[in-house]
Parts: sequence; structure tokens; C-alpha cells
Amino acid sequence: MSRRVRRRGSYSKDKERADVSAPFAESSDHCEIPRPWAPRGCADDAAVDWTALPDDTVVQLFSRLNYRDRASLGSTCRGWRLLGSSPCLWTSLDLRAHRCEPDTMGAIAGRCVHLRRLRFHGSKTASALINLQARGLQEIAGDYCGEITDATLSVIAARHEALESLQIGPDPCVRVTSDAVRHVAMCCTRLKRLRLSGIRDVNGEAINALVRHCPQLSEIAFLDCGKVDEAALENVVSLRFLSIAGSRNIQWATAASSWGNLPNLVGLDVSRTDVSANAVSRLLSTSKNLKVLCALNCSAVDEEGSRNPSTFINTKGKILLTQFTDVLRGIISLFKGSVLNEQTIFVQWINFQNEDKNLNDIMIWLEWILSHSLLRIAESNPHGMDDFWLRQGASMLLRLAKSSQEDVQERAATGLATFVVTEDENTAVEPARAEAVMQNGGIPLLLELARSCWEGVQSESAKAIANLSVNSKVAKAVADEGGIGILANLAKSSNRLVAEEAAGGLWNLSVGEEHKAAIAEAGGVKALVDLIFKWQSGADGVLERAAGALANLAADDKCSVEIAVAGGVCALVTLAKSCKVEGVQEQAARALANLAAHGDSNSNNATVGQEAGALEALVQLTYSQNEGVRQEAAGALWNLSFDDRNREAIALVGGVEALVALAHSCSNASQGLQERAAGALWGLSVSEANSIAIGREGGVAPLIALARSDTEDVHETAAGALWNLAFNSSNALRIIEEGGVPVLVQLCSSSVSKMARFMAALALAYMFDGRMDEVALVGSLLEGSSKSVNFDGARRMALKQIEDFLLSFSDPHIFSVTATSSAPATLAQVVEAVQIQEAGHLRCSAAEIGRYVAMLRNPSSILRACAAFALVQFTIHGGRHAMHHAGLLQKAGASRVLRASAAAATAPIEAKMYARIVLRNLEHHQSAAST
Repeated sequence: MSRRVRRRGSYSKDKERADVSAPFAESSDHCEIPRPWAPRGCADDAAVDWTALPDDTVVQLFSRLNYRDRASLGSTCRGWRLLGSSPCLWTSLDLRAHRCEPDTMGAIAGRCVHLRRLRFHGSKTASALINLQARGLQEIAGDYCGEITDATLSVIAARHEALESLQIGPDPCVRVTSDAVRHVAMCCTRLKRLRLSGIRDVNGEAINALVRHCPQLSEIAFLDCGKVDEAALENVVSLRFLSIAGSRNIQWATAASSWGNLPNLVGLDVSRTDVSANAVSRLLSTSKNLKVLCALNCSAVDEEGSRNPSTFINTKGKILLTQFTDVLRGIISLFKGSVLNEQTIFVQWINFQNEDKNLNDIMIWLEWILSHSLLRIAESNPHGMDDFWLRQGASMLLRLAKSSQEDVQERAATGLATFVVTEDENTAVEPARAEAVMQNGGIPLLLELARSCWEGVQSESAKAIANLSVNSKVAKAVADEGGIGILANLAKSSNRLVAEEAAGGLWNLSVGEEHKAAIAEAGGVKALVDLIFKWQSGADGVLERAAGALANLAADDKCSVEIAVAGGVCALVTLAKSCKVEGVQEQAARALANLAAHGDSNSNNATVGQEAGALEALVQLTYSQNEGVRQEAAGALWNLSFDDRNREAIALVGGVEALVALAHSCSNASQGLQERAAGALWGLSVSEANSIAIGREGGVAPLIALARSDTEDVHETAAGALWNLAFNSSNALRIIEEGGVPVLVQLCSSSVSKMARFMAALALAYMFDGRMDEVALVGSLLEGSSKSVNFDGARRMALKQIEDFLLSFSDPHIFSVTATSSAPATLAQVVEAVQIQEAGHLRCSAAEIGRYVAMLRNPSSILRACAAFALVQFTIHGGRHAMHHAGLLQKAGASRVLRASAAAATAPIEAKMYARIVLRNLEHHQSAAST
């Protein structure tokens, strides 16, 4: 896989986080801070003594750092440790990027006495919050807490009685019941805002407990809940904002009657529910103070609005926000008599001189519920939403991304990352949606957000950029706006989530050939390699994305060299050896395969093979249960086998046995795996010792099966492997006994690949050039074989097909003209007619060249013509290994044999022409070598 997109919910809800306990360790000893521009111990009166800076200046420096860096810097000396613990620096804490065990919470508890706002991730962190001892906490927000229980939530409430805002979601809290809501109410009497997601049932007893104990409660959000006692909500007279978005089993007749009586209700959100059009109309007409009713993605309301647009016209000054209304224009209408721009509404209202505090509260709530609903709609990707997204949904998300609220910005960025993805597994991004973001100025905006001081916003913005960059037009815009440099810098972040999404962005951008060099120039290669060394465990997402990006970059020759220089070979081999995550294994193997693919232009092929444990790791990966891992590992071994030393080393670590087993098991696998399995055996079989071992291990039968494939790439590589195997007489007999002759004949006659036809013909020629006759006479060399072989029939079939193959390249007119002329131009015409371009990449050994020379003396005129035809392909000027083959022919004394073939009176005209061409090629190469 060359790229990856990610929706918000595509990773584990309670995934392991990076441990943060180490950076919070304190030192009791004073440490001198070395001057950055002077060697330690050197006197420099002009240098600044950082420890002498005023305390308020140091505190300001601390305030510009994230929590991890702040704690690390505070551990350098006693004075800075005290300043780093200043209460003003620890009023807000975001722990979402970290794994927080109880001992971690204990380690940072001393700094968090004055903590007021806390954000965390995961149920395990929620359980550890009791160790934080932050009794003054006023706001707690936790996400991905699907496993949180009544007991945990109740203890959190009991330990933090000063809470004014509690938010747990958006994942369903399926283990939380009304009992926990009741305990929250009894313990947190100052509660003003309660937002919970996915509770199965919120009964009347729990709601009445909120009424009794929380007189200041002004906002409730019961999102995606199974059942809410709609009648009991009428008793929460302090309620100003209510959201039951996504909740089910609501009795809408009761709800419309009850909620219309709430005296202070100004905002109501019923998005993603089955609310009826009648209930909406009744709420708009009966609720005295209601100003905004949001009903996004409510099918009954949308159908009624589309069928009868006048249904909701008479709303008595109330605003209805739906899929069929202009949402941004509706929000602007709240600001009566004021001129506001739809494009900047969520920025302008902050600076708007307005004495109506209620309107400010409405806007804060609106931003939150809109960003939440749009994200949840994007996640579910319901049918028929394209028009909404293109008409106003994308624009709304971009406007919300400019909010002053961090979580709204973050959720809007996540929404932009999510709504463009229509299919996760196949990295499908809807082009129209992606380009709508670009056309509405989304790329500069997201890049600006990626430079935010809020790490959560950085992370989600980088994710949006990554997903959008699957579209090539957007990728170009990101690169043109300087996005590659921004992502390369974010990849260096100490926050795992930020680094992970930045690496994902580089992964997708690196698909484009035009972006690879820019990523390298921006320091992206080193940043990606460093990520692997930095997050070797507990950060699967980082490792997969970093390895995936390096795999794409490794396909470029210059980038592959830079990867090796940066230590990338060691990093990737380490992943292949030690990581057990299949996605990481697959990308690491793909990266190593691409690094090894530049054998003729750099030394990476040999470098990978010489890295300790590399070959063993790749061989072991061929046994993986994951097909993608097996495919990439086989591909890496195939590329590595082009180096002579690697070829033998792979065999020594069990590569022959592993690849034969893989070939046996992949009959029903993907074409990519079949091609690579056959290709790896083809590469190994270049060595005659390996070829014999492959035959003994039972490798002939699966290769014949793969040669039957209708897929060109698969049967071509299988033909190549069988060609190499057929060089050995024992293997040749095995091929006959396993029914390989009809398969090779079929390939030679009907494959659309000239290379497959050529190699099949050569395999047949090897098998019937006379060397196997003695073996055939004494019987099969395969132990215990009872298979009968019609040797003569197979020979006749093979020679007939070889002859037909050669005739398919024969042009009678050109050949007859050439027979009477030795002019170079006429020979060049023959070469042009018979050349197989891909054959120039084949490299033969001295033994193979010697066999073709011997075949020129064979009694069979068909085999003599086949040998000459093969030598033409191997010596054509411009072929990668033509000089090598010419040298081997000279050493074998081939010139005399070729002259005899060219002059033979009884030889076919084709054989004589081919011999003359080979002689001319040898003269050319000899002349070139002497100059």
C-alpha cells in the first residue's frame, strides 16, 4: 500500500500511549547549563548566563513549551524546577497523547494542585485520575473512554467536587448507567455543563438528581444515548442548552410538550435523530425563549422541508438549522442589524461589540454542537449527503476551524479529515469533496492550524492534510503552500499523536514523484528515520506511517541513498525483526524491498543484505498470517537476490524452504503475492546450487501451477524460475514428470508477454538439448517417483513449439533481403524485428552462455536457431548486460562456432542471420572495450 487515509474512529479506542513519566523525573542536584555556542568549560564573558535570567522571563519561556518539554527543562536545575512548577503554568493539562498510569499521575501530582482544566484519553487514564489530587479541577474532558464504568466515573466525581464541566465522549460509554449520573449530581453540586455519550439509559431518577443537587446546571448533552426520560428533563428549569443528538427511543410527542415548557431553554439540538416534522414545528411554536433549534441529518424533517418548504417558515423569529436551510446565514440572522461575513462568522462574533451575553453563550454552544454533529455525520457517511457537503458542509467545517475554542477547532479539523474519506481500506477519497475544501481556502487554513500552539489541533490538522493529499490536486496545493516543510517539522514533535499524523501526511505526499525530492530537502527523510528510533514500542501508528513514507521515498534513487545515510536500513530492519504489528511489518518489508531495488545505481541492495538479521527477518515474515506482509517480504527477497552474496545468504538462512512453502500456499492468493513468490524463487534459482535445492524441496510443482495463471506478471516470473530450474537435468526431468511441458508450450504460444514466451522457449530448449537423455534412459532421479513420462512425445511437442516461437519473429521479406546482403543497415532491420526489449535485463552465467554455444552445434536445427536467437537478445547493443555476455562468449571461443553456423549450408536462414548478428555484436563490444 502506497498511501493511507484515516477516519476519526479507525484506531483503537484505548490504544497504548507513550509513557510520560520519564520527562517528569526531578533532579535534586544543581546542574550547570552549558552555553550553546561555547564548549563546556570555556570561559566566555560575553555569553548569556541562562540561570541568571529573571524569574518572570523564565516563566514566560516555560509557558511557550508543551507539557513534556516544560517538565524536561524543569528537571535541569533546582531553580528552574521550582519555576517550572509555578501554578500559573499548570492550570490546564492535556494528557491525550500519553499513557498515564497511577504512578505517572503521582509523579506529576505536585505540579497539578492548582489544575483547573484537564483533557485525557482512554479508560485507563480515567481510572488513574484519582491519583492526581487536583481538588480544584473545574473542567474534565475525556475521549475514547468506551470502557469507563460507573465506579470510575463516580470516583472521579467524588474526588473533584468543584467540577463545573464534565464531558465524556464521543465514544459510547456502554458501561455507564443512570447510577453514575446520579452520583455525579450528588458530588458535583457546582456543575454547569454535563456532556455524556452513548449511555444506554438516562432515567428520570438520574435527571431529578441533577435537578435537586445542581441548581446551576445550564447545559446538558446526552448524545447517542439509548433512552432518555424526555419528560423528566422538563424539571431542569435552569437548563438553557439541551442536545440529544443521535439519541434513540425518544417519545417526540412528549418531548415537544415537555421541553416547550422549559423557561430558560434557548438552544436545542436534535440532530441525527428520528424527530418528526410535527415535533419540530410544535417546539418552534410553543417554546417561549427558544432561539435556535438544530436538526441536521434528520430524515423526517429533511423530507418535509424538501417536499413543502413553507412548513417551517413561521418560526416566530426562531432559527431552524437543517440540511435544507442555509446554516451560516441563519446564524448571522441572530445578530440583528449587524453586517457579518459568512466566511468569518465564527471569528467576527468574538470581536463583535454586543451587550447581549446570552448571544455569546449561544454562539459558544452553537460552535460546539455543530462541530460535533458534522463530525458524527462525516463518520457515518450516510447516503445522499454529497450535495450538503459540497453546498455548505465543507464550508461550515472550515469556518468552525477558525473558532476560538480549541476543541471546536480540533473537531472541525477532524471533520475535514473524515468527510472526504468514503472508504478506509482502499484509501478512497471523494475528489469533489477534497477539491471543495481546497476551493474554499482550506489548505492555507489547515496549514495555519498545523502551526497552532495546541497539540491536539496540530494533530487533527495534520490528519486532515494527510487525507486530503490523497487527491493529487490537493497534494500539489499542499506542497505549493509549504506544507511539506510544516509536516516535516511536525514529525519531529515529542507528542506522539502529532508525529503520527505528520508522518501520515508525508506518507501520502510521498506517493507523488514530484514531491519526493522536496520531502528530502525539507529534512523529512531524517525526521521519519528518527521517528522509528524514537518510538520503537507502543506507537504502532507512528511506526507504520513512518515506514510507509520511507517505503515510498525509497523508490526514488536519490532518496534511497539519503535513507541509508540517515540510518534507515538499520531502523527498518529493526522493525522487521522486532515489531509484531502486521501493518508495520508490511511497510518495513516494502521499504526494504524498494531500497534493494536500486542494485545498479547504488549499494543499498548489498547494504540491506549485510545488515545484521535483515535476511533472517524477511524470511520469517514470509510465514506471516497476513498476506500483505508475505507479499512485501517475498518482494524484498526477490530484489535482494539480484546480489550474488545476498542470494547465497538467503539460502543459508532458510530462504529456499520458506519461499517454496510460500509458493505452495499461494495458489488462491492475490496476484501480487503469486508474482513475488515466483519472482523470489526466480532470483534465488540463478545460483545452480539454489536451483537444485528448490527442486529437491518440491518447488517445481507450485511454479508450474503459477505458470498456468492468466495474469501476465505471474506466469512471466514463474516462467523465469522454470527456465533457471530447467538448466539442471534433474529439475528438467521433474518439470516433465509434473506436467510442465504442456504448460510451457501453452505459455510459449499464447502469452501476451514476449518475455514469458521467450523464457518458456529457453526452458524447453534446456530440457531437450540432449543433456537429459541419459537421465531419461535410466529413469527418474526423484526418489519414490512412480510417474510415467512420454519423453519422446514431450520432446516433439517442445521442439515444435520452439520452432513456432522463432517463426513468429521471422519476416520473410526482410530475411530474404538480408540473406543476399551483409550491409549493417539490413542486419539492423532484422535486429529491430526480433528484439525483445526486456530481455536486455537478463544476466546469464558463464555456464549458461557455454550451454548456448554448445547448443549451436546441436543436431537439431531448431535448437541451433533457438540458441542463436537467445544470444542475439543477450548481446544487443544497449542491453544492460550485453558487454558481460560478449566477454563470456569471447572466453568460450564462440566466434568460431558462430562463423560456422552463419556459413552452414543446411542451416535455416533464421539461424544464419542470428549468428551473423551475434558476430557483429561481439565485434562492436570488442571495439568499444578497446577504446
